[in-house]
Amino acid sequence: MELTQTSKAEYRFGEYGPGYLLRGPRTDFGVVQLRPGDDASNHYHAQIEESFVVLEGTCTLWIDCERSYRLCAGDVVRCDPGEMHYFVNESDELFRALFVKAPYDPADGVQVPWVPGDPVPTEAIARAKGDA
Repeated sequence: MELTQTSKAEYRFGEYGPGYLLRGPRTDFGVVQLRPGDDASNHYHAQIEESFVVLEGTCTLWIDCERSYRLCAGDVVRCDPGEMHYFVNESDELFRALFVKAPYDPADGVQVPWVPGDPVPTEAIARAKGDA
């Protein structure tokens, strides 16, 4: 048995980014925190599905660089393997969401540089979907 609290997350970039709470052996749990103006880089996982439960605040979630969704407290989202996801906090309040990744594989993450306004990386999306 392991016990922790969401307040104990150590964020990758100090005050923001992902912060893991429990790692493996089958699942990762953590919190992603974004201050106003922060983003979480566009990426996908080849084998992992990643789910998010919004705890507080609002943000925009981009899926596959083409579809955007406004998320707020209480929303639950699952990103399937191969589905790119990018969060950006365009509000003036803190955004926090619990994330769950399974199956556990700390090496399964593919960064695809992209922000809204950039050309859609169609080749990277095809690779993520296994179409390339």
